[in-house]
Amino acid sequence: MDWLTSAAPAIASAFAALGVITGAAFSYRQVKRKGDTDERIATAQVRATTEAAEGQTYVEAMKTVTAGFSSLLDQQRGMLDQQKVLLEQERTMHAQTVERVNLLEAGQLELTREVRQLQEEQRKDRRWKAAALDYIRDLRGLLAKALGRPAPEPPEEIAADILGPDRL
Repeated sequence: MDWLTSAAPAIASAFAALGVITGAAFSYRQVKRKGDTDERIATAQVRATTEAAEGQTYVEAMKTVTAGFSSLLDQQRGMLDQQKVLLEQERTMHAQTVERVNLLEAGQLELTREVRQLQEEQRKDRRWKAAALDYIRDLRGLLAKALGRPAPEPPEEIAADILGPDRL
């Protein structure tokens, strides 16, 4: 064991160097861990800041989209209200048109009835006139036979009907 005593300064130096190396390794490991931790914290903070910014951007985008949709809905409601007004006006005009058509149809029926009535009166008047003319001609013939001379000339207003167009 003498050799151990003589090697003690070398062993002590070796253990000291080993201790220094181990201490340096532990120190390096601790610094590395602290650096890694700081890096992870910084990365997490950057990620959190980025996510917060993205979240804020998303919120702003959603607000913009919501505002756009709200504006679009308001415009559509306005157009719908205008269409309702136009539809109501169209219904009113349609009702007025139907009323006018019904009035015209009633007037047409009344005119048709009156035309038929006038046509019937004209037929009656023509039959009456034909019968009256025959009667007057017969009376003129009888009068001419009874008197022995020609019957007096009819007044101008009825001469063409009684004598005929060829005898005027």
